[in-house]
Amino acid sequence: MTLFVTAICLILVSAFLAPCTRKGSTFWDTCSLACGLGGTLLGLVATLVALAHPDGAVLSHPWPGVGGLFVLRLDGLSAVFLLPAFLICGAGLLYGSGYWPCQDKPASSAWLRFFYPLLGAAIGILLTAGNGLVFLFAWETMALCGYFLIVTERDQEEVQQAGFLYLAATHTATLALFALFALLGDHAVLNTLPAVGSLDGTTPLAAALFLLALFGFGFKAGIMPLHIWLPKAHAAAPSHVSALLSGVMIKMGIYGLVRTASFFHGIPNWWGWTILVLGMLSSILGVVFAIAQHDIKRLLAYHSVENIGIILLGLGVALLGRSYGVAAMVVLGLAGALLHVINHGLFKALLFLSAGSVIHATGTRELNRYGGLLRPMPLTGLCFLGGAIAICGLPPLNGFVSEWLIYLGLFQGSQPLAASLPSVLLAAPALALTGGLALLCFAKVFGLTFLGTPRSELGAAHEAPRTMLIGMGVLLAACLAIGLLPRMVYPLLRAATLAWLPTAAPPAIALAALAPAGLITLAALLLLLLLGFFTLKLRPRQAFPSVPTWGCGYARPLPRAQYTASSFAELITGLFGWFLRPQTQEVKPQGEFPVQARFATHTPDLVLDLGITPFCSLLATAAAWLRHRLQHGIVGLYLLYPALTLCILLILAL
Repeated sequence: MTLFVTAICLILVSAFLAPCTRKGSTFWDTCSLACGLGGTLLGLVATLVALAHPDGAVLSHPWPGVGGLFVLRLDGLSAVFLLPAFLICGAGLLYGSGYWPCQDKPASSAWLRFFYPLLGAAIGILLTAGNGLVFLFAWETMALCGYFLIVTERDQEEVQQAGFLYLAATHTATLALFALFALLGDHAVLNTLPAVGSLDGTTPLAAALFLLALFGFGFKAGIMPLHIWLPKAHAAAPSHVSALLSGVMIKMGIYGLVRTASFFHGIPNWWGWTILVLGMLSSILGVVFAIAQHDIKRLLAYHSVENIGIILLGLGVALLGRSYGVAAMVVLGLAGALLHVINHGLFKALLFLSAGSVIHATGTRELNRYGGLLRPMPLTGLCFLGGAIAICGLPPLNGFVSEWLIYLGLFQGSQPLAASLPSVLLAAPALALTGGLALLCFAKVFGLTFLGTPRSELGAAHEAPRTMLIGMGVLLAACLAIGLLPRMVYPLLRAATLAWLPTAAPPAIALAALAPAGLITLAALLLLLLLGFFTLKLRPRQAFPSVPTWGCGYARPLPRAQYTASSFAELITGLFGWFLRPQTQEVKPQGEFPVQARFATHTPDLVLDLGITPFCSLLATAAAWLRHRLQHGIVGLYLLYPALTLCILLILAL
């Protein structure tokens, strides 16, 4: 545990060195970056050492003035979340040195370099918190750091709105967590969290605790329909901040749900069904909303909602396995969910960093203004393509492995031992539909961004700086390593499963027996060999001249006549139009020689834009009307109000 604490301290030193860079000092910037990278690397080592020696992975000291203990505990469940957190934080720090250099923007760069590692340290403490007091302290620190990072460019109105919405959502979730820990009791808050399987899941108190955890942690995770803060915040934040928010911070909601569920034995089956249904809802609707987006970062944000849904599918399978006593469902469901936590963190951070490189080179987030960027940005295009393959769940990258485990867990519901669970198989088509729609979405994004002809004058697009490419390359290598050698993460998943299961539960079946990883490795290597063979075989023997993209028969096609984000997604948005409610702005051509014609679509968020915002506007209008009626400027009426209130209170008291 000493190594882990040292790692957190180094990351904090990186944050506290950041104010020295306000005048553009490269020396202090290098020192801050070195401490941050050293802390994240040491954190990775400390997590692996703690897994090898679990007896020494506990730190407990009295907390003066509080009357409780400062407890940190690193177990297998924490390690699953800590490893990608440290890796993504380190890659983001390195990427940020090129994406947001201190020489060009010294003030905002110092701001980012202070709150970014501080957020990473808060997440590390949160994941090892041993009681409610430490947990809530780290949770609130994480929430505030997230807000300050989102509003880095606070001179823009859009950024201010995103920050305010995030702050309102995160503190609403925090209120639910205060209630959760209050019901858990003083011992859980001040001393140590409940032991695994120590609480009865069949009591009304357990139901209240589960619902509070689902609401509080679900808000942070972005579960549909509690996702309202997520698209705006991810779009407004700098790209390496979006990578940390999406790849790591929203997973703290998943961690809270998984950790809370571990406290109980005798889990009722409606817990698992609730999580499973929410997972299906989030995965399908998240990817449908993503398809309809024109902003590349909002699109990736909705894919975070989709992948949180996939994680919930695995967690729902594991909870149902515990309720019905099917050990194979527990092992496969939990392993799939936790592996997807790791995988999504890696490939979503990779996608956000790649998108940030595109924005850095072009100065815009609009997909309809991109095109033909593969030539000037081949390495960024390769990294984005790798992230796209992974998020679509295709081999040989890591997204396929975790979804394969969840599929296997779902299929266990049809086994004779689980005769009462055939309806769990309904989630398999939902997962398959999600994967198909994700493939369509990223075919759209990659095609519009990197293929074709530039649609507008974006200046001289250029490849990202070396530090940005290294940050992306590390994440791409991690995605490929897990996709080719999934067996190397099996010990980590086994340690997490054992930490989650009560000691009285049936022994966990070996994951390797349920999901042979050697077959995936063999298939992935064969796929890569075939890909390499056909690439070499079909490579042209002579160079062909560069020509414009085919213009569908037009002699002089305009670049803007290519497929747009709206036209590419028109079929899907039409099928789901009853839910998406797309808004169309159209100016039809008039006359033989039309001067102007325009067509654009916008898809509002169903919950925020069509639900909460109109309701709040109506509430504000009603409050303004009531204030106008009550406040006449007459002092006598103002004195009458407290007198009437006092009379009413006396009547009620009698």
